[in-house]
Amino acid sequence: MASTFFGLNIGLSGLYAYQASINTTSHNIANAETTGYSRQTVVTSAGEAMRVYSSYGMAGTGVDIVDIIQQRNAYYDVKYRNSAALYGEYTTKNEYMSQIQNYFNEVNDGGFTDSYNDFFKSLNTLNNDPSSLDVRTTVANNAASLSEYMNYMYTSMQTVQEDANFQIKNLIDRVNSLGEQIANVTKQINALEVSGVTANDLRDARENLVDELSKIVNVTTEEKVTKSDPMDPGTVTYEVRINGQLLVDTAVSKQLVVVPRTEKVNETDLDGLYDVTWEDGQEFSLNNANLKGELAALFQVRDGNNAENLGGKVTTNTVNGVTTLTLTKTNCDDITKLNIPAEGNITIAGKDYKYTGFTVNVLADGSYEYNFNLDEPLANDIKDTDDIRGEIGESVNYKGIPYYMAKLNEFSRTFASVFNKIHNQGTDLNGELGLDYFNWTSEKGANKMLEEFTSFSSDGSAVAADGTIGVSYYKLTAFNMTITSEISSDPKKFAASTGDITQGVENKDNLNKLLTIENDKSLFKAGTPAQFYDTLVAEIGVDASKYETFAKSQESIMNSITNQRLSESGVDIDEEAMNLVKYQNAYNLSAKVIQIMNEIYDKLINGTGI
Repeated sequence: MASTFFGLNIGLSGLYAYQASINTTSHNIANAETTGYSRQTVVTSAGEAMRVYSSYGMAGTGVDIVDIIQQRNAYYDVKYRNSAALYGEYTTKNEYMSQIQNYFNEVNDGGFTDSYNDFFKSLNTLNNDPSSLDVRTTVANNAASLSEYMNYMYTSMQTVQEDANFQIKNLIDRVNSLGEQIANVTKQINALEVSGVTANDLRDARENLVDELSKIVNVTTEEKVTKSDPMDPGTVTYEVRINGQLLVDTAVSKQLVVVPRTEKVNETDLDGLYDVTWEDGQEFSLNNANLKGELAALFQVRDGNNAENLGGKVTTNTVNGVTTLTLTKTNCDDITKLNIPAEGNITIAGKDYKYTGFTVNVLADGSYEYNFNLDEPLANDIKDTDDIRGEIGESVNYKGIPYYMAKLNEFSRTFASVFNKIHNQGTDLNGELGLDYFNWTSEKGANKMLEEFTSFSSDGSAVAADGTIGVSYYKLTAFNMTITSEISSDPKKFAASTGDITQGVENKDNLNKLLTIENDKSLFKAGTPAQFYDTLVAEIGVDASKYETFAKSQESIMNSITNQRLSESGVDIDEEAMNLVKYQNAYNLSAKVIQIMNEIYDKLINGTGI
């Protein structure tokens, strides 16, 4: 049975409901430009009807406030985060490829082209006056300039690699910070919502943190309510996973740590590049095809070798506890392209084995047989019939810093070995055979570098077919390429002639052979030395342009998804203004109901009592 003052309660429920609606609308308007804010609405329902035992059955009891909810669509959140991971990856690659391109673009402005052309111009000038000490000095200076340019390019690539490595550490620190913040906010949400309210603003804060995380690494989230029985209110858990691995478990955040490498992956790598693991020792692989975001891009830029790491068929032989591992049928039978570290790890069947040095034998068919000295013996020797493969380092299918450094090494080794081989065949003004013109050390009295050999070792030594012991071009890189000390200090050491000096100081037969190198298209797959370098620059330009296009395209996709997201959860000022007027009118009408009911009760109580 309804009370005498039933009508006042109905009007009061309206006042409460529309006051809440006005407050929520005001909150929406105040946060119209707040990043990540989701529009909130008051959910109301008709109050439970009351049976009045009359002919019209049941009477309404007013309005109940059910909840204040966010207008948010989880589907758009997932789309946004997937897109953000790709956007973060492409923009980072675009940024670093632009840096690499800027270094190599010096090719047309005082860079490689000028250094390379000046060197051969001075050789042509020497061709007109082979005995001129001044011109010979100019040749040496231009050769030094070409070497210094290769040194500069190599150290520039090291600078980019160091920067990418430093950024990996920064991002890992940021991932840890975001994980802790998400865990703290989740703890606050669960503490508030245990009483039945919805912590909308805290949920927005958490979603913002997850959005930021999604640009760094691909993210998935899951919120679950676990109930032991139907009457149990349940326990709420919230999980955040990065690349499929758990980062946040409700109020607990796991930590990632960076660990400096003790062994190089590529010979060109800087010392101490970072690997990433979980704090508890669990593996977190950066070299994962599913990894996305800025973190994936930085790893690929830093470690990308275009999947050209050394690999081959494995056999082992253990004698007196010392294991020698042999690699045959490998993907590298060319010393100019060899970029494995002198000491490192070889991976066999998913396990890493440390080696402390290697020797390479050149077989009759020209293929290489690699022999590695393992630091620890295998449980059982691997036989030829086992058909097991091993790999040095990691296969990273991206043209990153190691790839371009390897190309610089290939150019330096090939050019130096071809030039030295011809120069060794000539005679200098002292009547002596030509020394190695290019070298990997400027020390006086450097050992002879062997262009042809039957074996070489990780320590740089090499052995020719006739037993001559020298140095291999494995030790020469774009980083240390220089001209031999004796030649730089004594211009007479340039071997321009062939045969005995009695043929005359103007003899220039060997110089003419050296000049053919400039246009020798057999030196590189791309053609002449200049064409090889130009092709490399063009390749970098294509890659840089590709990721610039990808970044712009992904930005457009991101903007489209953001607009879709805002259409669901964004605040429309015009719509909120209309709501404000609508709720004001409804509030006024509810107040009018109370006023009228007050007049009725006044008449009823005071008027009928007279």
